[in-house]
Amino acid sequence: MAKERDHSTRAISTVMAITLVGKALGLFRDRLMAVHYGTAGMEAKAFYTASRIPRVFFDVVFASAIAACFIPVFSQTMAKKGKDAAFRFGGNFLSVMGLLTAALTVVGILLAQPLVTLFADGYDGQTAALAVSLTRVMFPTVLFTGVAFSFVGILQAMDRFNVPALISVVSNLVIIGYFYFLDADYGVYGLAAAYLVGWLLQALVQVPSLKQVGFRYHPDFSFRSEGMRQAFALMGPVMVSTWVQPINLTINSRFGSYLYDGAGVSAMEYSTNLYLVIAGVFVLSITNVIFPKLSRLTAQHQQQAFRDTLRQTVHSSLFLVLPMAAGLMLLARPLVSFLYGGGEFDAFSVDITSQALVWVSLGMVGYGLQNILSRAYFARQEGRAPLIAGGVSILVNFGLCMVLTQPLGVAGLAISSTASSTLYAVLLLIPLEARGEGVLSGRFLIDLGKMLLSAVGMAAVVWLVREGLAGILPAGKLGEAVLLGLCAGAGALAYFLLAALLRVPEMKLALGALAQRMRKRG
Repeated sequence: MAKERDHSTRAISTVMAITLVGKALGLFRDRLMAVHYGTAGMEAKAFYTASRIPRVFFDVVFASAIAACFIPVFSQTMAKKGKDAAFRFGGNFLSVMGLLTAALTVVGILLAQPLVTLFADGYDGQTAALAVSLTRVMFPTVLFTGVAFSFVGILQAMDRFNVPALISVVSNLVIIGYFYFLDADYGVYGLAAAYLVGWLLQALVQVPSLKQVGFRYHPDFSFRSEGMRQAFALMGPVMVSTWVQPINLTINSRFGSYLYDGAGVSAMEYSTNLYLVIAGVFVLSITNVIFPKLSRLTAQHQQQAFRDTLRQTVHSSLFLVLPMAAGLMLLARPLVSFLYGGGEFDAFSVDITSQALVWVSLGMVGYGLQNILSRAYFARQEGRAPLIAGGVSILVNFGLCMVLTQPLGVAGLAISSTASSTLYAVLLLIPLEARGEGVLSGRFLIDLGKMLLSAVGMAAVVWLVREGLAGILPAGKLGEAVLLGLCAGAGALAYFLLAALLRVPEMKLALGALAQRMRKRG
């Protein structure tokens, strides 16, 4: 058990490091986008809507099949019938997903105009026309994404995590290269093409690893094979639960198109991207490694190990997410200004984007929990609870957007999103607790209280450092960089020191591992 835990820790650490590189490049990509196009320009608004539509359609229709259905069925097939049978199912799944995503691509291109109206009804005619044209250019990302994520599913099911984590690095490098060398000549249409090339490369870069694990693709378009029947049976109820984030983004985009002449769309896009970069490095790195493990434990009927893994994952995630959320809320404005400010991204853009980031960050705990808890349901091929929780959270987001958008502006959209993700996590937790498989216990609540105290203490230190340096540091990027660095350093030191003094288990484990390594080196 200790060896397996050590292997999982190493895998998560490696994936986290690779993901961090990819996310850092993603931030730099967004920085270039902000400087070149800003938030209020016609091209920025049109591009963000056009790039979001294919992503939302892929997430709504196919992400559930790949993220939630493929790995459990693949793991079960391999446990019962062996590797060859699992690979045959993988080829069958890849063929069917390729066919369906190609069909959706054609439909999306044909229906681009009504789709833009659905997503951004508040745009003027010229902006809407550009968004329609760009949507047609970018819709093939659905096909490329379907293939790339199918490859990811196969590799993760085979405990190969590094290359799947690396794919965002590849696509971000392509887009960054475009900004430096081609944007002046080809503009926003060239940018759309660069995104297409990046997603295509995300699929191609995984082919050598697939060959290494022994996978060979053999076309099989059967919808009625045993594996596909299992995947489709699970896909129905699971689908709604994976709709939560893309549908909520769509809802926020539609309401945002009526704010600040449409700039609300760009502000939510930048703040959400930044929030997901920071949260995703930790949360998604953990869930991508843990989900295949939970699926195997389910297939092997190791229920106690399943529960222990789930509880430890939730505990470790909260230990990381709580201070990140507090720090991000306090440093939203200087962070947005440092990363995006300049060029077309003016003071108004900084203001509305940082407002959104403050309130979106409040939902980071809910975001982390919903990702982990939903994987527990998917690993067991249970879809009813995520179905209900997802539907309720979408309705809550829509209702709150209607009430809060006009009086609060972009902050109202962010608050609605935060409330929705938090409610989703709570609704996932309740059934687990009711049957004794959840994470709540007296010990857990005590540890959570210690983490909260540590996070509050850290927040106080960050606030004091921020206020103390505000009138001392020079204006501009250098001053912002120094401010962010000193605040982050002081905050991390304060949090880990308080966690150690309060004997938070994760801190005790980290100190113990560090002491063991020091003894080995000695």
